[in-house]
Amino acid sequence: DEPRPHGWRISPKAVLAFILGEELLGTVAKFIGNRSFLERCIVSLATNRGLMLIGAPGTAKSWLSELLAAAISGESTLTIQGSDGTTEDNISYSWNYALLVSEGPTQRALVPAPLFLGMQQGKLVRFEEITRCRAEFLDVLVSMLSDRLMAIPELQNDDSMLFAQAGFNLIATANTRDRGVNEMSAALKRRFNFETVPPIAEISEEMELGRREANRLLERAGVPVAMTPEITELLVTTFRELRQGRTTDGRGIEALPTVLS
Repeated sequence: DEPRPHGWRISPKAVLAFILGEELLGTVAKFIGNRSFLERCIVSLATNRGLMLIGAPGTAKSWLSELLAAAISGESTLTIQGSDGTTEDNISYSWNYALLVSEGPTQRALVPAPLFLGMQQGKLVRFEEITRCRAEFLDVLVSMLSDRLMAIPELQNDDSMLFAQAGFNLIATANTRDRGVNEMSAALKRRFNFETVPPIAEISEEMELGRREANRLLERAGVPVAMTPEITELLVTTFRELRQGRTTDGRGIEALPTVLS
């Protein structure tokens, strides 16, 4: 019943309670993170600027973007997976070539991609690993994020422009440990608010998360085994030491040459 931005399913306070959990509302915590960090993310999505989540592997950037989209738009399936093979067709729209040949460029022949659907329906779109895409395909996002419209030059009259409905925005994620990724243009960077997702600071919180999620997955798979506190501590400590390149008592060790999620 709190005020909410146009196009949002629930209020910003309810989004925060959905993600961090709130006993009075009966919601459980789904993400371990700083409250002020999450508040900044939610405020960013209420504006006309996109949200860019950056961080090392394993910090739950994708999971957080999924939670934000589910809470704000009611679904988190409008997703673009960034890769070197991602093209404008995967981002905005493409064509059914059989219909295109027989009918010409019509609404029926157009095949909408996630960004098209997000603008049309006023929902959040998730762009995973955005820096893995080539720069020439990313620049199509500049006008969509600034002017909130998508040009469709093949169609005629009113159909040649798609105006974003209230509630549309973009959540992108980028991995700081990747090598050989593409640099985003300065114009596109200005359309985003950047937030760094840090690793879980407290080992006790990481142990609790690991134990809870491992037991949940084992139960779902029908495996009659539970993670003991000793095994959980061993695994979490090992992963933390390999990520940081030093042991818990301060001794240096050889860090892994590959990314460890």
